[in-house]
Amino acid sequence: TRATGGTEVADKNCAKIHYLAPNIWCCGAGTAADTEKATAMVASQLELLRLSTGTQSRVVAAVTLLKRMLFKYQGHVSAALVLGGCDATGPQLYQIYPHGSTGRLPYVTMGSGSLAAMSVFETNYRDNLDETDAVELVKDAIYGGIFNDLGSGSNCDVAVIKLDGTTDLRRGYRKPNDKGALRSTYARPLGLVPARGATAVLSQSVEVFDADGPPPL
Repeated sequence: TRATGGTEVADKNCAKIHYLAPNIWCCGAGTAADTEKATAMVASQLELLRLSTGTQSRVVAAVTLLKRMLFKYQGHVSAALVLGGCDATGPQLYQIYPHGSTGRLPYVTMGSGSLAAMSVFETNYRDNLDETDAVELVKDAIYGGIFNDLGSGSNCDVAVIKLDGTTDLRRGYRKPNDKGALRSTYARPLGLVPARGATAVLSQSVEVFDADGPPPL
């Protein structure tokens, strides 16, 4: 959930799992503003399509809308996306590059921590994982990025999209960098806490005036 601006951490808890449809969600890497705006625009188009057809959104429709928009901007919209969903054809997972190219794969990583995450998937992935094992595998892959890439960090969010079209979004599923417990046990040295009155007051002036009246001269 880390978002950076150059070498600075701009947001420690950025929401990187974006809503597209009740049965389709998208994880974004790249420029946070681009991923948020791109997915919001496509989510609006999918909503209008559902209202027009009266049917559930198809995953391939979301992929097509995103890839066409990104290709039109030739990579200048920096949105690298991992899109997943379940529809009438079953569960699907896609990767979408900023230039508009896509791929459908059993496991996908994108972003600056993708190499570390991919190493975890390539080592531990197997077909027909149950939900618990799959969530733990994804968590371990995200941890690989968090602890081995400076552009990744903070917390781990998880979304479980089910075959019935519902989604279990687990915001703050794990917080490996939570320092609250450690900081609560740390006492600042007394030498760093200045005593009251340690700074001399050279002069003091107090003026009382009516806030509704004219300003003092």
